[in-house]
Amino acid sequence: MLLSDDTLEKIRAEISRYPQPRGALLTALHVAREELRGLSPELFAELAPLFGLKTREVAEVASFYSLFNQPPARAIIQVCTNLPCCLNGARAVVRALEARLGIRAGSATADGRFALVEVECLGSCASAPVVQVNQQAYLENVTPEFAAGLTVSPEAALGARQPAAVNSWFPPEVAGYLLPPGDARWLELGSYGAQGGWQALARAAAMAPGDLCKLVQESGLRGRGGAGFVTGMKWTFMPPKDGRPRYLAVNADESEPGTFKDRQIMERNPFLLIEGIMIAAHAILADAAFIYVRGEYVDAYRILRQAIADAYQAGILGEQARALGRRLDVHVQRGAGAYICGEESGMLESMEGRKGQPRKRPPFPAQRGLWDQPTTVDNVETLSHLPAIVQNGAQWFKTQGAEKSSGHTLFGVSGHVKRPGVIELPLGTRLSDIIFKHCGGLPEGRRLKAIVPGGVSMPVLKAEQADVAMDHESLRAAGTLLGTGGVIVLDDRSCMVRAALVVARFFAHESCGQCTQCREGTGWTLKILRRIENGQGKPEDLDAIADCCFFMDGKCICALADGAAWAARAFLTQFRGEFERHIKEGRCPFPESFEV
Repeated sequence: MLLSDDTLEKIRAEISRYPQPRGALLTALHVAREELRGLSPELFAELAPLFGLKTREVAEVASFYSLFNQPPARAIIQVCTNLPCCLNGARAVVRALEARLGIRAGSATADGRFALVEVECLGSCASAPVVQVNQQAYLENVTPEFAAGLTVSPEAALGARQPAAVNSWFPPEVAGYLLPPGDARWLELGSYGAQGGWQALARAAAMAPGDLCKLVQESGLRGRGGAGFVTGMKWTFMPPKDGRPRYLAVNADESEPGTFKDRQIMERNPFLLIEGIMIAAHAILADAAFIYVRGEYVDAYRILRQAIADAYQAGILGEQARALGRRLDVHVQRGAGAYICGEESGMLESMEGRKGQPRKRPPFPAQRGLWDQPTTVDNVETLSHLPAIVQNGAQWFKTQGAEKSSGHTLFGVSGHVKRPGVIELPLGTRLSDIIFKHCGGLPEGRRLKAIVPGGVSMPVLKAEQADVAMDHESLRAAGTLLGTGGVIVLDDRSCMVRAALVVARFFAHESCGQCTQCREGTGWTLKILRRIENGQGKPEDLDAIADCCFFMDGKCICALADGAAWAARAFLTQFRGEFERHIKEGRCPFPESFEV
């Protein structure tokens, strides 16, 4: 036997939480990897009987997720090299580590002490560059000098700590209801209850589920996960109660580069999310909720699990859940490094212990979701608005934002600003105010050049478009979308070909490969952009990029290919002159630009 009795007991306890054992497979792979420092065919064979699977089925699942496919080593140093980290010097960090370790990124030292891996967005964009060693807490605002210190020994790397200060807030003129004030963290039941916690749950529980759905629909709350669908309307898609189990699936897998807002709620105000989950569970008559947290969010996962354990201990969850008078269970699952699992049906597949490849629809989750049962999927921030809506009413919520984009939202701002972070503001706030008023503007002597307004899937804007209101309708009129509210600011030193290249690399890496247009289109887009950046581009390459975008957009099972096409097309359209200069001059014409 490879696994200790203690690890096997942890796995069996996790299995007991799910309707089908396979739901615990990713967690089992995580704990096994932590004990054995790697995965192997022998381990897959040992795990398979616990889940009623064949060895090859366990191996197939493990092969899909990036966290399970890193070079084995005692200390795996992972450096985020997506756009916000690139803008703040991630390449210099990688170079310093390569020089000290004597290896290239993507490999391990011969003695098995260290491995160095470049990874996609880690979800801490305001504290870039970011490094993670194994599954330890993030090292933030990392310099090449600090990174070099990690190479002294594996123990030094695993014991290193460099957390960022709290970088989420709401300004004095905004009455925040999502974030605690200042640097407060409401991590105990007492501190949350002292702020009026659980009052909204009591009020919601006194309402009929249909009336609660109507209230949320009238509030105009739209999903904060990217699509912006009306939440209360989504809830009405659930079929009438018919004796089958019903589930709420909570998407906490925010992996869109530039997006790090849900992490702030989970790490600073976890009971707000739990209360929101309980309100939604009452509205849709759910028997249980399952929260899918991205695998890299180790602090959020730990804090959320402790908050849920405390809620069970206090009788808020469990056999007679507070105010609901019936059983309600809430469980947390860990992802394993796959952006595609942020897509709702890909997430459901992963939650069931499979590869996170999106499902063809229909049927939709409300009819056949988790374990083939009626399921509503909502995002962390979306659910966290519910206590305020129930407590203050639909009309109050509609006064907090724009006409068709109600309420506050959490804008995550990163890149070239003096004060990056997550800011709670009303929807409809001007983008220019977010950048210059709330985030202090750009570094001295620099001018604004471009803004990605809602995560890298959303089409880039030029500096002259910065006065746009940050709501769904205004951004759509400007040719882009609100997305996740992840704002990435680029100054006048920045090369737009390089920015497009970094984004294209992300989509090519994260495509699940299920759809030919996505698998091939993202790969070809990346290949062409690399050729242009390397000074080997040809004029016809620009038409080839446009063709790739055409064949991806709207042609696949999920929206990953759409996002890849929107991003590449917008960079090319908005900054075509820069692409042409790269081709004509055979080099990057921006010598001060960030490195890729």
